[in-house]
Amino acid sequence: MNLKPWMAAAFIGMAGAAFAQDDNTLSIDGETFVTETAAPAHLENLSTIYSGWRFRTPETQALQIDDFDNPAMIFVDQGMDMFNAVDGTEGKSCASCHTGGPEEFAGLHATMPKVVDGKLVVMEDLINTHRQDVMGAEPLKWSGADMQALVALIGLQSRGMPMDVAIDGDAAPFWEKGKEIYYTRYGQLELSCSNCHEDNYGNMIRADHLSQGQINGFPTYRLKQAKLISRHNRFRGCIRDTRAETFAEGSDEFKALELYVASRANGLDIETPAVRQ
Repeated sequence: MNLKPWMAAAFIGMAGAAFAQDDNTLSIDGETFVTETAAPAHLENLSTIYSGWRFRTPETQALQIDDFDNPAMIFVDQGMDMFNAVDGTEGKSCASCHTGGPEEFAGLHATMPKVVDGKLVVMEDLINTHRQDVMGAEPLKWSGADMQALVALIGLQSRGMPMDVAIDGDAAPFWEKGKEIYYTRYGQLELSCSNCHEDNYGNMIRADHLSQGQINGFPTYRLKQAKLISRHNRFRGCIRDTRAETFAEGSDEFKALELYVASRANGLDIETPAVRQ
């Protein structure tokens, strides 16, 4: 990583030995999760991929191990209320069509994003499209509490299933665009996603232990912000930290980036909703 001397300030705290990912085992309700596995074939610079859970403090890890302690579960309950709430001009709720409950969506989260009718869509797109077209309801704010509660509720139905995002066929050009964004240096600090999450994972940046940036646990409850955080919110924060103008949540750029980053986790189990620092 050939950083200019004036960029080194961004990596204060990296001096000394790296704090590699731990070897702890994530188990919830007796189910053991895959948090380490061989990198998918399309990754060029990693041989093994690790869940972000493996880089967290023991205290943060403990919150995710028990659903009663996981603060994100409060929002999942709110998502269930949203699922059953009638809204819009058609007098319908999500449950009006999905009579089997959110369990109908088991496996969906593990395959998102995906291409539908030639367009790359993410979970937030699916929710708002159905709200508008079927319920006659107003779209939800992308990173708003209601939206992310629903995303977490749907994601929970796939918890323990391996990520399996398609990157070929119609998805290929979107994936290539996301890859380009991932390796592009942004901002005054001229940093790319890969500079932190490939070149320096396991190191400390200030008080944070850098992970590989896997998103198999999103939306995640971030202790720093005390709420559920969407993937695009986190992307925006990272690019902003490079002192650059960032893309908008829900933009084509962030959808492409989400596809690429999600594909980097292929083989890791869904942990939604995870807990991170």
